[in-house]
Amino acid sequence: MSELVVALVTGGVVGLTLGALGGGGGVLAVPALIYPLGLNPAAATTAGLIIVAATSLTALFAHARAGNVRWRTGALFAAAGMLPAAAAGAAAARLPEPVLTAAFSLVAAVAAVLMLRRPASGEGAEGTGGGAGGPGRVAGTGAGLGALTGLLGVGGGFLAVPALVTVVALEMQAAVGTSLLVISANSLASLAARGGTAAGVDWAVIAPFAGAAILGAWDGRRLAAKASGALLRRVFAVLLLAVAAFMAADVLTGGLI
Repeated sequence: MSELVVALVTGGVVGLTLGALGGGGGVLAVPALIYPLGLNPAAATTAGLIIVAATSLTALFAHARAGNVRWRTGALFAAAGMLPAAAAGAAAARLPEPVLTAAFSLVAAVAAVLMLRRPASGEGAEGTGGGAGGPGRVAGTGAGLGALTGLLGVGGGFLAVPALVTVVALEMQAAVGTSLLVISANSLASLAARGGTAAGVDWAVIAPFAGAAILGAWDGRRLAAKASGALLRRVFAVLLLAVAAFMAADVLTGGLI
């Protein structure tokens, strides 16, 4: 019963985060799958991809209904990341568990810093895909996000949203909605590359986790319209810093935590 409660609570938080901020859910999902739920890092990253893909698609539908998705921009951005996502996903299962844990700790810390530094409004001029950066910069950013998704089982939305604002010059609401298209595409590409590894995940844990996350994504979309985005980012950033510190300590102590 305790595992079910953890899965439901954490899933709800992941969904709220993805729905409200357009990213960050996978950075919380994977540590929850590793520590209280007991999955090894390789299995947790695969399970994280399943959860992120299902939740992102749900949140994408909600944002699309609100007119917050720039489909052409998102498709171009995602296309650059799908091959790196697939390649990194295929390589992830071969990496030692401490390496995956250490890499995830670093990514969580970077995500927290980016969320703390992001301006309150985050708005730029509305763009259609060219924006403030040239095609090479857009493709390079998309490829990097894809590789991150494939390797660590995170959607990369915490990087995609600021990239879509600064590189592509989307306004904040459009960047959040469009990032969900990018996350969905990268997650599905990485899952396809992992092939049979998805068959070994514990569906008794993943199903309630994903279900709660999907429901949370709808609430997150409504929360984003009511609560201060800056406050949401600060709270989540502090949580991510705590997760990063815990995982780094686990690596340094040889997995004794």
